[in-house]
Amino acid sequence: MNPGRLIRNQRGVTLMVVLVMVVLIGLSAGLAGTSWRSIMQQVKEAELLWRGDQYRKAIASYYSVNHSGIQRYPAGLEDLLRDPRSLQPVRHLRRLYPEPFSGGDWVIIKDPAGGVRGVRSSSEEEPFKKDGFSEDYENFKDRTKYSEWEFSYTPPRKTQGVTPGASATRRSGFFTNQ
Repeated sequence: MNPGRLIRNQRGVTLMVVLVMVVLIGLSAGLAGTSWRSIMQQVKEAELLWRGDQYRKAIASYYSVNHSGIQRYPAGLEDLLRDPRSLQPVRHLRRLYPEPFSGGDWVIIKDPAGGVRGVRSSSEEEPFKKDGFSEDYENFKDRTKYSEWEFSYTPPRKTQGVTPGASATRRSGFFTNQ
């Protein structure tokens, strides 16, 4: 055996081992990047559900305040911060929250009179959550884009009579049956 030839063969094996390790590290980094992206999207999705719900509740609170027998939607999101219909400061929302996916403005959902009935995202990404929504958002089931998730308030229809044994009480801007 020639010792020079044996050393040359070992260098080739070492080079192959290094190349395989680089490929494996690259694949691992790619998978970690994909996982990180998925985790961040799920965090933004949860934040979208929370912020959208805050807007829906604030719009419901604004609508439930009866001024001169008229209930209406706010003219803009800023009206939720300080209700212009009242002389005393009335806040329906603590602050305006940006849309989580874009970090900017929400798409406004208007009613026929031009008031703000709700908000929605402009994101065209596919949601992770497809089922298991609360009763208020059961129409989100099987939606294919976040932009199809509308956080809007629709006032309950007025009934002619009162159900025996049920009374409506007002608590923090919302009506509940007791």
